[in-house]
Amino acid sequence: MTIKPVEDLQANLNSLLRHDGPAGLVVFLVALPLCLGIALASGAPLFAGIIAGVVGGVVVSIASGSNVSVSGPAAGLAVIVATAIQSLGSYKVFLLALVLAGLMQLILGALRLGVIGDYVPNSVIKGMLAGIGLVIILKQIPHAFGRDKDFEGDLAFLEGRENTLTDIVEAVMSASPGAILITAVSLAILLGWDRVAPRVSQYFRQLPASLVVVLTGIGINNWLGTLAPSLQLREAEHMVTLPVIGSAAGFVAQFMTPEFSAIGNPKVWTVAMTLAIVASIETLLSLEAADRLDPFKRISPPNRELLAQGVANLISGMIGGLPVTSVVVRTSANVYAGACTWLSAFVHGILLLAAVLLIPTFLNTTPLACLAAILIVVGYKLTKISLYKKMYSLGWSQFLPFIVTVLAIVFTDLLTGVLVGLALGLFYVIRQNHHEAITVVNQDQDYLMRFNKDATFVNKSELRTKLREIPAGSHVIIDGIKALYIDRDIVEAVDDFKLMAPYKSITVEVDNLE
Repeated sequence: MTIKPVEDLQANLNSLLRHDGPAGLVVFLVALPLCLGIALASGAPLFAGIIAGVVGGVVVSIASGSNVSVSGPAAGLAVIVATAIQSLGSYKVFLLALVLAGLMQLILGALRLGVIGDYVPNSVIKGMLAGIGLVIILKQIPHAFGRDKDFEGDLAFLEGRENTLTDIVEAVMSASPGAILITAVSLAILLGWDRVAPRVSQYFRQLPASLVVVLTGIGINNWLGTLAPSLQLREAEHMVTLPVIGSAAGFVAQFMTPEFSAIGNPKVWTVAMTLAIVASIETLLSLEAADRLDPFKRISPPNRELLAQGVANLISGMIGGLPVTSVVVRTSANVYAGACTWLSAFVHGILLLAAVLLIPTFLNTTPLACLAAILIVVGYKLTKISLYKKMYSLGWSQFLPFIVTVLAIVFTDLLTGVLVGLALGLFYVIRQNHHEAITVVNQDQDYLMRFNKDATFVNKSELRTKLREIPAGSHVIIDGIKALYIDRDIVEAVDDFKLMAPYKSITVEVDNLE
């Protein structure tokens, strides 16, 4: 049955119970290790990742206009955060920079600069999704084999002296039988749950496969501890490592406030501007991707998203959290889990907070191998073979920016890959406009040069080339009647030609160019 977008309270309640609640649970299971891993990679307290996850889930879901986008700490900012903490001298000073970055994002939203995301070609957006899907798979393979040296959520190709591919090789060479067993069973459940569960019981159909995978992974690992202790995953690095808070005072002690006395430090403002720009770009790209993943194809307001992210980063910085952005990994998990509205992101944020308070010890028995299986399936859905075939069928102008974006993301990182794909997409736009903007016809020595559409600096080279080819003694009419816009570069090129024309006995007539 087709699910309709919810519009009233009753529909929201039905969607929460049937779709958004289970989807929020799935996103929570995926986001938990990502929040902790990104905090670890950032050199920040582990609890800072949880704060950012809760703020991103609760605050952004309410303030944003997106129905399926999920926000939280982003792996793409981990290096920036780690470097900033070192250069600023303390995490509390970094929090001040984050607060300022949030204020800057509010200004960007108020200035309606969210439209920047609309200028990213669809081929690049599709390449970003496919590239992230491929990276997710490659990054989770080591965890699936029991090699958990790299933090969950890392999307960068280079890992110190190693890289993604060498990490996979080492994982295969040092594979853990226990992790392989948990991964294999988890993948079997994920791939067969929708077909098997209804045959067992109608109630099983309501259980998210990801929850079954986590419970099964915990059960298998405990079972191995009894029957085959040598195969059990025991070390903390193989498990979720949620901070265990023993009291209300301990919970309050996890929060931090910014060092406002450092407001005059120029480095603080530099870090704040860097965070605001990078976080905003990543958010807008993720928002475009979220709209493409949304089964209802709803369009999210980008300026409102910037405002929501600004509020979230302001709050996160005030209480000790990491920077918040919209994140494709969480968003894709959310969509593929059946989310319909913003309630799923809200539920995931509430569950993150509840997990810290109520069941941290139990969740710390969750093997990363079963979470790797969940992410591998999410990654596959983003980078299916059919997508590559479809993009190839559209021609090189679509396929080349797509595949270059995919490869650049795999072998560098998210932002670099998108910028490379964007540059190539821009090249094709320029190339297409270059060949279609100007038409020249002639009869004997009479020439008519006409602009077929808007003419900008992009067409200046073509215009000059065509003007140079006009022979001496000709009469030229340059007509801009079909162009709605002609920029100053084109007008000046025509003016230069008019000044030179008498030396070649060329007469020039210009119509509709001013």
